[in-house]
Amino acid sequence: MSYEHVAVERDDRITIITINRPDVHNALNARAQQELLEAFDAFDADSDQWVAIATGAGAKAFCAGHDLKEQAEGGELSPLPKGFAGLTSRFDLSKPVIAAVNGAAMGGGFELALACDLIVASSNASFALPEPKVGLAALAGGIQRLPRDIGLKAAMGILLTGRRVSAHEGFELGFVNEVVEDDVLSAARRWAREIAEASPLAVRATKEAVLRGLDAPLAQSIGEVWHYPAMKAMLDSEDAIEGPAAFVDKRKPNWQGR
Repeated sequence: MSYEHVAVERDDRITIITINRPDVHNALNARAQQELLEAFDAFDADSDQWVAIATGAGAKAFCAGHDLKEQAEGGELSPLPKGFAGLTSRFDLSKPVIAAVNGAAMGGGFELALACDLIVASSNASFALPEPKVGLAALAGGIQRLPRDIGLKAAMGILLTGRRVSAHEGFELGFVNEVVEDDVLSAARRWAREIAEASPLAVRATKEAVLRGLDAPLAQSIGEVWHYPAMKAMLDSEDAIEGPAAFVDKRKPNWQGR
């Protein structure tokens, strides 16, 4: 598949999706949004790809959010299929996605990172939801996800002021998993490889169960977890037999993803 604003690389079981508009700090215009939607669709549909990494080209920005220049010139600002960047409303994706934040993650860029399952950030990365400063609001999930990730008062302090948060503060607040001084993409690949060593079906079942259980009472989520689609697929799989067999044989499992 050919893209203008997105680069896609496949490294064994890992898909790396890079926003490639460094001249505008990787802000997303309509075409870039459509390409990201297609890239994540392709990742979701490819049974050989188990983990994705989302990052931005260059050293200055992960993603500056929505292309405000396009918006000022009359561009459409409305909900997109699967949300901003093709991910923020992709609630049916059970495969894990890692954000490798290599610089500024502003507005929708921060929301894209929050929609990922892990955030690995370079030490010069920064995060903000500055939409109120330009007469808008963080409508791609930032308003909802940030309080869930770090608590109400801490989130309100960021949401209502639009202030920038450093990578190190993000780590202290709990929405950043790791801060690295060197190559953030290499660190994200390390996380992805470690995830890919586990059973892909077990990973997907775990992600699905965690996200479904966030808003359900504990007893309900524990009782229903056996019936979730990814959990049923895991329990009925060949890998559910291969894992224990490999443990008994003291060998590395040969995961098939089925």
